[in-house]
Amino acid sequence: MKLVKVDFIKAFSLYEEKALMHRRFKHADILPLLENIRSSGRFAVAEIGKSTEDRSIFRLQYGQGPIKILLWSQMHGDEPTATMALFDLFNFFNGKDDGFDAVRDDIASKVTLYFIPMLNPDGTERFQRRTTMDVDMNRDARATATVEGALLKAQAMLLKPDFAFNLHNQNNYYNIPGTNTPVTISLLAPAYDYARSINETRRDAMRVIVGINKILQDFVPKAVARYDDEHTPRGFGDNFQKWGARTILIESGAYVGDTEKMLVRKCNFVALLKAFEEIADQSFKRHSVTDYDAIPFNDEKLHDVLLRNLTIERSGKPLLVDVAIRQNEKTIGSDYYLEGIVEDIGDLQDFYGYVDIDVAGMEFAPAKMYMEPFASLTDLDDTIVMGLLEKGYAAVIIENVIPGEFLHNLPIRVLTKKAIEFSQQLALGAQADFFLRKEGKIIYAVVNGWVIDLKKPKQQQYKNQIS
Repeated sequence: MKLVKVDFIKAFSLYEEKALMHRRFKHADILPLLENIRSSGRFAVAEIGKSTEDRSIFRLQYGQGPIKILLWSQMHGDEPTATMALFDLFNFFNGKDDGFDAVRDDIASKVTLYFIPMLNPDGTERFQRRTTMDVDMNRDARATATVEGALLKAQAMLLKPDFAFNLHNQNNYYNIPGTNTPVTISLLAPAYDYARSINETRRDAMRVIVGINKILQDFVPKAVARYDDEHTPRGFGDNFQKWGARTILIESGAYVGDTEKMLVRKCNFVALLKAFEEIADQSFKRHSVTDYDAIPFNDEKLHDVLLRNLTIERSGKPLLVDVAIRQNEKTIGSDYYLEGIVEDIGDLQDFYGYVDIDVAGMEFAPAKMYMEPFASLTDLDDTIVMGLLEKGYAAVIIENVIPGEFLHNLPIRVLTKKAIEFSQQLALGAQADFFLRKEGKIIYAVVNGWVIDLKKPKQQQYKNQIS
């Protein structure tokens, strides 16, 4: 049975793991799921080691076929998308009597799948890239200074997989060259030497990627790219390729409106299931490396906001510029907020924004702080906030904060004291708080990088910190 587009949609909808619907889940959240999988009897679930902070790292095994495939996810703790997709796949392989039994049986008889989800549980706990030793595990294949990196290398030497899948997230600012389309999935057959040579091992990895790309075009057309193929001798993907495993890197990117990466997760599910199918029946060998070469490389020209043709003043003279803003995600407790920063100023006509506005005829107006304090957050609502924004106020002061109350969802800065002095100029690296004015009237408010159209304000989910 060959899966077609409708089959993948059905499979995902049946088996999406509902316990993992937000990116910032922890090690403790997957433990009961793993116990349920263990009790099903279809997977062998084993603890293969401990992290630096003594969190268990598990390997799951499915199937008994001669072709061995090893997959690992979340070696960077803040890259959880593939981990969610792996649990969707575990549910799929535990299913039965749903029309997919022939697919499961075929894969299980020809392939043995080994999964290591959440290889960096300590980094996951902090939602940070590196391990608790402050080492980037994906640059630790050669030295294996981290216990987690040493564990992964030991698994490679023990299992000697025929195929390896290195599962990551990339930032949201990669785009398909020449377009404003974010890259949803990036693929790569890593190079095993500086010359980027192609032997039969790497060539097979490229062929598997061609099959993945073809099915993904049905789900996210023209939103798949290749990751940079520069050789990294410290990197695990490069070394797995060198060790003889046909290695495929999958980088989860972005899709407009998909903050929690639910659609990107679905793409991972589809990509991996398609790869298993083609590896099992060896149909990947029919694909041409020429089609791999035709996949465009990532470009990186996206910003969260791009304001085009804004008039600013320098040395008493008007200057026409484009302004780019990035909203950087900052962890606070178990949650996060966004920090809007002016990323670039100048000629940015070759760049793009998720919010992309031509503001020709408008001029920069500095933000002000409203000096009369409010008693608490409950004294503020959208009507009050919009009235303040229309008058050029981008910040308010509150006197009483509930203990543990760090975040709010209002489109204005909320301060506990007169702590912020707003810049009277647009400055590189400064907080993105200012207004856009036309003929003396404020048209747009920019608060912490959020752009609010005061002519037609609309509700959206703001993630701002109480400062």
